[in-house]
Amino acid sequence: MAFTKQVVVFLVFVGIFNICNAQGLKLGFYKKTCPSAEAIVKKETANIISLAPTLAAPILRMHFHDWCDGSILLNSTTNNQAEKDSFPNLSLRGFGSIDKVKSAVEKKCPGVVSCADILALVSRDAVSL
Repeated sequence: MAFTKQVVVFLVFVGIFNICNAQGLKLGFYKKTCPSAEAIVKKETANIISLAPTLAAPILRMHFHDWCDGSILLNSTTNNQAEKDSFPNLSLRGFGSIDKVKSAVEKKCPGVVSCADILALVSRDAVSL
């Protein structure tokens, strides 16, 4: 029985690892579909961090809580509580900043860059500034 639990835990871990690494985001990933995406994200992130330098760590924490799928950015509905409103995530900060960056990217390239990728890029840029 213990062996079965270990196998299940291992398979879940491998599955999560594969989800986060599938079609990996890399430098220049949107070069053909939205060439200015990374520059827009970097500029907006620099503006945000210059106004609120303490947001870099919370944004990185949000990326960690998200598990690479962007679900942390979804809003609750009347019939469904979103992940961002669940108890472990109530202390997360920076949702408005991510929304601001996403809006800037959407103006230039609507429907191209995913929310998960926006969060990953903002996290990268926030901690590197």
